[in-house]
Amino acid sequence: MDASPSRSLARRLSLPLAAGLSALALVSGCSGRAPGGHASERVSPAASASAARQDSAPHAVAQLETDYQRVIREVLPSVVQIQTADGLGSGIVYDDRGDIVTNAHVVGDGKSFKVSVATGEKVLAASLVATYPAQDLAVIRLDDVPDGLRAAKFGDSEKVEVGQIVLAMGSPLGLSSSVTQGIVSALGRTVSESESGGGTGATLANMVQTSAAINPGNSGGALVNLNSEVIGIPTLAATDPALGNSAAPGIGFAIPVSTVKTIADQIIEKGKVTDSGRAALDVTGRTVVDDDYQPAGVALVSVARGGAAYDAGMRVGDIVTRLGSTEVTTITSLAEALASEQPGDEAEVTYTRGGATRTARVTLGEI
Repeated sequence: MDASPSRSLARRLSLPLAAGLSALALVSGCSGRAPGGHASERVSPAASASAARQDSAPHAVAQLETDYQRVIREVLPSVVQIQTADGLGSGIVYDDRGDIVTNAHVVGDGKSFKVSVATGEKVLAASLVATYPAQDLAVIRLDDVPDGLRAAKFGDSEKVEVGQIVLAMGSPLGLSSSVTQGIVSALGRTVSESESGGGTGATLANMVQTSAAINPGNSGGALVNLNSEVIGIPTLAATDPALGNSAAPGIGFAIPVSTVKTIADQIIEKGKVTDSGRAALDVTGRTVVDDDYQPAGVALVSVARGGAAYDAGMRVGDIVTRLGSTEVTTITSLAEALASEQPGDEAEVTYTRGGATRTARVTLGEI
């Protein structure tokens, strides 16, 4: 399946996965004769172990169910529904001052919002603190903080592992306080959003891939582990061209909690992001095609004087074809290549000028 990520239309997540705990074995008893000629039932060690597994399976299912219910009780009150002029999305209560973190594409161009919390029926007013489309994150703040508002507990990205069970909480299709489950499918994915339908067009690095599907309304919600910790914000779903570019089941992406905390802390403290941690060439560009009309590189439309590319000798009209060992054919592939670098890193950029191929050692700037 050729699945490619697409943005979530400001509302996302949830395909329940059946939790499978089936390991029942057929066992058979073995009969023999005890001394003295009396018939008796004798159970082999293997049969005894199988019976123990049968007895433990229902207990394991019950324990998992109990864990789910505990996490839901502890985290769901911190997940909110956000209503904008254009639609619905989700958010997470970040602190006890009423700050709520969500996706930038959820808030769009809005400045004021209506927020519904899981613990009450009253709709609350909120205002924009700041939005950071480059990482598809934003913070809004409740105008009045209600009693009992509960901030979520945020986890550690370093402890997230493939195979961990996760719960997704949000408002898919407008169904507030919905909970679904899946696993962490992969780590470190780089995906790009579409700019259509209000998307940011951002390229997002180090994303958490999850088997929970992304549905409209879940964007900005919480991806939570069984320790009741938020480990990511569901943001994107892959699309399947074979299904008319509809969502590909079981392939969703969440912004990792380390990025969420880094960006949200700066927005709350300074009202803007001053340290993105994202590398840049300090240029704007456009995709160019070859004689066969296939994408063949990125032509530089503007080069910031004193920026990374300018200082390395690159100029308007140059066509970037490679960054390090990564081939660059489109503006998206260039953004994805930069997403794996850090500001201040040195990278070799291959480009053409007047038909001749050149290389430059570039000290990367910052978005």
